[in-house]
Amino acid sequence: MRVVIAGGHGQIALRLTRLLAERGDTAVGIVRNPDHVGDVREAGGDAVVIDLERAAVDEVAGALTGADAVVFAAGAGPGSGVARKDTVDRAASVLFADAAESASVRRYLQVSAMGLDRAEDPSLDEVFAVYLRAKDAADQDVMARSGLDWTILRPGRLTNDPATGTVTLAEHVQPGAVTRDDVAAVLVALLDRPDTAGRVYELVGGDTPIAAALDD
Repeated sequence: MRVVIAGGHGQIALRLTRLLAERGDTAVGIVRNPDHVGDVREAGGDAVVIDLERAAVDEVAGALTGADAVVFAAGAGPGSGVARKDTVDRAASVLFADAAESASVRRYLQVSAMGLDRAEDPSLDEVFAVYLRAKDAADQDVMARSGLDWTILRPGRLTNDPATGTVTLAEHVQPGAVTRDDVAAVLVALLDRPDTAGRVYELVGGDTPIAAALDD
């Protein structure tokens, strides 16, 4: 399987790259900074340098051509302001989905976030509220596309604790934390499960093995 990952230098993306490489799949990380190419290769993947905030659809589609699936795991990250929450978390997602359709890659996974309905809470930090709105707009765009076999994964609070291999996964779950290792493992499982297309899953830590959680 050839999988192209937007945000290829992100913590979840690098973990996903390692898991795919370990089982013999080809992972290609799209990175903005040429200095990050080495980290993607060290994780076992290939890398393509494209700035998703400035690229045209055709350029991105060229990188996706021949892929079996794509994963949007990009994000502006901590410390970024309002403008980049929109240009990365929303606009880059829309661009990536446009490119996937243009390259005829139907299988599309999107890493989103839980709690998107909290965006109008007046107690929230302004930048975080904009982030939630951007993620929600990106999800709504993907869900409206008939040209993609999409699955949206909304993890809870992310931690760097070791993988557990067990999770709580459903359309709606109680807020909680989940390890980045387990998020990456769930993404691999979703890539193997085309029957999850058209579904939105929330994900936190739990007691159910990942395969069984998807079966449930």
